[in-house]
Amino acid sequence: MKRELLELKSRVKSLEDLRKKLLKLKAIHIVTLRQVDTYFNSPKGKFKIRQVDNQEKAKLIFYCREFVYGPKRNEAILIDITEPESFKEFFQKSLGILIIVDKEREIYTFKKTQIHLDKVQNLGKFIEFERIITNLKKDKRTLEILMKNLQIQQKDLIQGSYCDLMMEQNQ
Repeated sequence: MKRELLELKSRVKSLEDLRKKLLKLKAIHIVTLRQVDTYFNSPKGKFKIRQVDNQEKAKLIFYCREFVYGPKRNEAILIDITEPESFKEFFQKSLGILIIVDKEREIYTFKKTQIHLDKVQNLGKFIEFERIITNLKKDKRTLEILMKNLQIQQKDLIQGSYCDLMMEQNQ
């Protein structure tokens, strides 16, 4: 499945405060889960396998995302796979593992925007917005309004992915 998304990611101090604000906005809590993303070396974009605790299937994900602060476009291709361990071994041997990102994610939805409250092992706490692009200008405005309503500060926005942050941290 191919998706074109608009995303925004920010460091946060308190997930509890954000939960309260989301409930006040009447955002709907969908699920809380643990995700492990194994990133592989890739000459272009990001390439990973996402495994979710207690799920047999995993997702093979390739994406190219703008490297900017604030709302950014992300073109992603997602494929459901069975036998994720075999796929991981295959890609590890052929491409090599770049990094592993382990996180607890709470997923909410609000006005067609998916909101993730993430606690990322060895990185900290984050909020992420994901919205399928229907009208880029209006979708950007929606994320900016949501950012304001949740009091997300411009100075806390991050450009890249958790993979990028971990790579910087490991240098």
